[in-house]
Amino acid sequence: MALTVIPLPAETWLSKKTEIQLVQELSKGSAEDDVNGHHISFRGVTGYGELQDGYLREQRAVGKKAIENVSILQRFYELMEVSIILNQPWNSFHSLLFLLILLASRLQTKCLLPVCSVVAKTSVSAHPIAAPFKPASPEGSSKRKRGELSTSWMSETMNTNEERKPPLNGRRALPSNNSNEEENEVPEMEAFGLIPRGFNPKDYLRVVDIQMFKEPHEINKQQHHTDKYYSPKLIVRRGQLFQIQVDFNRPYNPETDQFWLEYLIVQPEMCAQDVDEKQVAKLSQEDFSTMLINIVLNLRRYPQQNKGTYIPILVGDVLKPGEWGAKITHKENNSVRLSIMSSATCIVGKFRLYVAVWTPFGILRTHRNSATDTYILFNPWCQQDAVYMDDEKEREEYVLNDVGIVFHGNINDIKLRSWSYGQFEENILDACLFLMDKAELELSGRGNPIKICRVASAVINSKDDNGVIAGSWDNTYTYGVAPSAWTGSVDILLEYYSSKQPVRYGQCWVFAGVFNTFLRCLGIPARLITNYSSAHDNNANLRLDFFLDDEGKVDTKLTKDSIWIAAEYKKYSSTLTNYGWEYRSLVVLTSIREMFLLHFGEENVPLILLSLMLMCFTSNVFLSIHIQYLNYHCWNEAWMTRPDLPVGFGGWQVVDGTPQETSDGMYRCGPASVQAIKHGHVCFQFDAPFVYAEVNSDIVYSRREKNGTQVIEKIDTTHVGQLIVTKEVGGDGMMEITEDYKFQEGSKEERLALETAVMYGVKKQTTQDIVYQPQTDVDMDFQVQKAVIGSDFKVTITFRNKSRNNYTATTYLSGNIVFYTGVTKNEFKKHSFSAKLAPSSSSAFDVMIKSSEYLSDLLDQASFHFFVTARINETGKILAMQKATVLEIPTLRIKTQGEMVAGKEMSVTVEFTNPLKQTLENVTLRLEGPGVLRTMKKEFRQIPMNSTLIWEVKCIPKVPGLRKLIASLNCDALRHVYGELNVQIQKP
Repeated sequence: MALTVIPLPAETWLSKKTEIQLVQELSKGSAEDDVNGHHISFRGVTGYGELQDGYLREQRAVGKKAIENVSILQRFYELMEVSIILNQPWNSFHSLLFLLILLASRLQTKCLLPVCSVVAKTSVSAHPIAAPFKPASPEGSSKRKRGELSTSWMSETMNTNEERKPPLNGRRALPSNNSNEEENEVPEMEAFGLIPRGFNPKDYLRVVDIQMFKEPHEINKQQHHTDKYYSPKLIVRRGQLFQIQVDFNRPYNPETDQFWLEYLIVQPEMCAQDVDEKQVAKLSQEDFSTMLINIVLNLRRYPQQNKGTYIPILVGDVLKPGEWGAKITHKENNSVRLSIMSSATCIVGKFRLYVAVWTPFGILRTHRNSATDTYILFNPWCQQDAVYMDDEKEREEYVLNDVGIVFHGNINDIKLRSWSYGQFEENILDACLFLMDKAELELSGRGNPIKICRVASAVINSKDDNGVIAGSWDNTYTYGVAPSAWTGSVDILLEYYSSKQPVRYGQCWVFAGVFNTFLRCLGIPARLITNYSSAHDNNANLRLDFFLDDEGKVDTKLTKDSIWIAAEYKKYSSTLTNYGWEYRSLVVLTSIREMFLLHFGEENVPLILLSLMLMCFTSNVFLSIHIQYLNYHCWNEAWMTRPDLPVGFGGWQVVDGTPQETSDGMYRCGPASVQAIKHGHVCFQFDAPFVYAEVNSDIVYSRREKNGTQVIEKIDTTHVGQLIVTKEVGGDGMMEITEDYKFQEGSKEERLALETAVMYGVKKQTTQDIVYQPQTDVDMDFQVQKAVIGSDFKVTITFRNKSRNNYTATTYLSGNIVFYTGVTKNEFKKHSFSAKLAPSSSSAFDVMIKSSEYLSDLLDQASFHFFVTARINETGKILAMQKATVLEIPTLRIKTQGEMVAGKEMSVTVEFTNPLKQTLENVTLRLEGPGVLRTMKKEFRQIPMNSTLIWEVKCIPKVPGLRKLIASLNCDALRHVYGELNVQIQKP
């Protein structure tokens, strides 16, 4: 007997024994169950080992390309013999077959529906398929009142004695792999029982058309602040009224006619996931069984009223704020105008709309029409919504502004660049909804901003789930785009939405920029944060140690031995996504002389010599150092209530998509309450201790005397987290928010917050057993001259002798080229000198830095780290200080020509002059402007030194108002070159 395998309706799952037990037994080789009084057994010939091998063999055979007309189950059947002893075997037999198909076909394509031969000890007539929409009995229809809605098509039980019918492809059918794709139709006619002869649906009230008022200038998008979305569908915000119009075939009579609305949202199926073949091969029997269980459980995702995925809406006379309802506001001829209120807590996503009309013999529904699909988003304008924000200017900034500012550089030389969030651009909304599908977030959780932020912080990076962006911090961006070249989120999200593969490459501001787009697109107020001098403290002891030798230089041996190091072993598959490179806990250990020879497996990545740092890992082993000091780090804040926390901890929440540390088994961070971080309440979820350490660590300089005594020379309690900023509301300036995260250093409140954090588990290392001898007679400081990249500059070291004694200071300067993370690439400058310090006076000494010393090794952001130490020969005391600096990078000049009117062609020109004393090769220019033009890219083979490049493009702006053009230039010798221009687009 040949059976065509059809996706299984929910009501036909195994009855007495749970599917979890069945799958566990099946993975071992056999399983048994009792269904409706009948015994059914499944015998596995080969057991777990060959079951797993069969899964991998099928994945290898079909995994990298879809092969049409291939029966996966036929080939898998070689390993499994299924025998059925059952009079009516379809329900459980069907369940098992579908499970086996999934087991053998978790590919990057949709599940196939193969045909196979089975041995059945019973005869089944026609197609033994449960009808997804069960008709009610004639007796039931005679008793049903006209005001009651038929829910027979949502019944969780079915009559097995009824005649089986071919599938109707209804809402019981498995949805497609993407919740935003077109779905199969629900039944247009749902009969209550036997339909008498002569019944003609056209004799009753029938829907002819539905007007959605979905144009940008119409009432719905205007009132819901969704008119900027470039989408032909209706987009509304939850908890707020919107309008539709239903056109019937005749005038509506409320005395004799009844109709209602049905909104449905469906969950994508659990198949075709990205599963690493090597990881599956290493699974234990228990883990492999768990994987099968997850497949089964994820298939039970069907629209249900109690989960908010099926929403029937009766037409009434009163609408309650924040609750589903509908009311007729106007009737004219054959049309009725409806005002619909959505729930303020409903699921966020794309809903399908049906209009159902009651008749004596059944329910008539409208056919599937994608034009009536409705996107429902979070609503910061609604007081009942969890993301409600009461300030209109802040809502305009944190929800509606599609261009932001990224602050970078260092604390002494703050730089900024624009970033196009582009949350309203075409297909971006669908791409953001897809991320929730990718994260496998249950539909019932998609109305909760806490859950959405939690899963999104993981899926934004690609570390453990093939998420959106692959990170790279090694200045090598083969087979990808350098992080500095991106001008916005749109290209990244659309590429990921199309390819379903991680986009290469990103660093912290790229992760934060894309995360901000995701949040604002869904309606969650969000902003991008920069923390200068940020600490990465995975041991949470709030301390970074530098050990100095007798001359004041960093003692490499002591420093290396004293810092807590834990070796962890992890194997990662060799992929071009990370190219063997993945930094985890990068640490600044200034002036460490030892070089680490790193090899990255079969990819033959060039051997790299790194000084002043420890690499986090190779493809097989990485070392985790307890703290990392970064010039700056970017994360996000999302605005929401926190009903899971005590009152007072709602508002801004830290969320971070940059992969730094694992949280609940995945690389993610947050949401963590900013208020909880400030007051030291790090016991509240999620990841508050980690964020607290990022802004509250100390830098300790110490040396070890010959008798073993550790002497602390200096404790810097203010350097880490000393400046936290974001873009100001309504402008492009910088707004400091440091006081949102921490009290003033040394204040009573700050000490109380620290004590609270320690009480809740943060480890604050004390100095009780360590001698602290701060230097008081002599102060030292140094300044780095601002300079343009490619030019010489000087470092000025200043001593102030406050005593009446003559001193001499043996001084050492170390200049290092560093990544923006603070990790050193190499030491390019070493300089020692002796300084004579007269009593009660100041002395300044200059050290010249030549361009020839640094240009050949310069990295992305032209960042330097200088470390100056001085030993007072007469007292033996040590002075130490470090600073980071960034050279000035030339900018791009953007000009416009022609009339700037929406719908009319205009010209944009980008100019750049090469400032370096060398020819730039393989130069890429990017230009974009939300509402003006989509990203355009132009490549140039060479730009000779001192020559000027001019690039002119034509575009037709779409959106009137104040817009921004953003450009970037990227090549191996010069990166982080940006330009921007505000333009006022006039209405036609």
